[in-house]
Amino acid sequence: MTYDEAIKRLEEIVRSMEQDEALSMDEYKKKAKEAKELIAFCQKELTGMEKTLKEALQ
Repeated sequence: MTYDEAIKRLEEIVRSMEQDEALSMDEYKKKAKEAKELIAFCQKELTGMEKTLKEALQ
């Protein structure tokens, strides 16, 4: 998965959670867990990019 794919999926999750008021608690928890994992992935990618940029600029 790429950073852009993860961001797109996060946007889809948020949109579906905002629009679908009939989500069961289990569905809500499942989507929240996936979102949390995607956020962690994106943070890791951004940290890696920051490190790469710092090394390139030194």
